[in-house]
Amino acid sequence: QVQLVESGGGLVQPGGSLRLSCAASGSIFSISAMGWYRQAPGKQRELVARITSGGSTNYADSVKGRFTLSRDNAKNMLYLQMNSLKPEDTAVYYCNALGRRYSSTWDEPFWGQGTQVTVSS
Repeated sequence: QVQLVESGGGLVQPGGSLRLSCAASGSIFSISAMGWYRQAPGKQRELVARITSGGSTNYADSVKGRFTLSRDNAKNMLYLQMNSLKPEDTAVYYCNALGRRYSSTWDEPFWGQGTQVTVSS
């Protein structure tokens, strides 16, 4: 089974920082991209940031300049450094990987269980 495990969420004051981590493991043949999505109550899940295996990055306009993605492909680890956090960043953050199982001939998305980020005074 493919497993994505997030960590690093919590409660932080506005202007503070958090660093999220995601570890991918299991029967993964390859990973084409990894990223972070978030979902606030009553809202749709949205892309926060994503990085491909080739190093191309994509950030939501709302987090550009504040969040930074990094990864360690050899360890299948993904990190999201979140600075200057705002209350509107409050959401459940989900790690995502687009990859291929050994038993498959095509890429498919995999999701972690999510980690809560709350930005509040």
